[in-house]
Amino acid sequence: MLEGIISGFQLLVALLLIISVLLQSGKSAGVSGSIAGGAETLFGKKKGLDERLARVTTVLAVVFGVLCLIAAAM
Repeated sequence: MLEGIISGFQLLVALLLIISVLLQSGKSAGVSGSIAGGAETLFGKKKGLDERLARVTTVLAVVFGVLCLIAAAM
């Protein structure tokens, strides 16, 4: 019973993790993209959806890792 619940949560988190990674914009869009990306990072203009998606991706990855460890321990 508990294994099924953990597996269900793990599947849900995995799908959300995939979606959050696919929604993020690419970091390298050629030479002009790397120059613009460096300038945005230097001047602190990386706000908005990309920052939120990066945070969500990190949280989901940690939750997925913890769920994997719990499932392996059972």
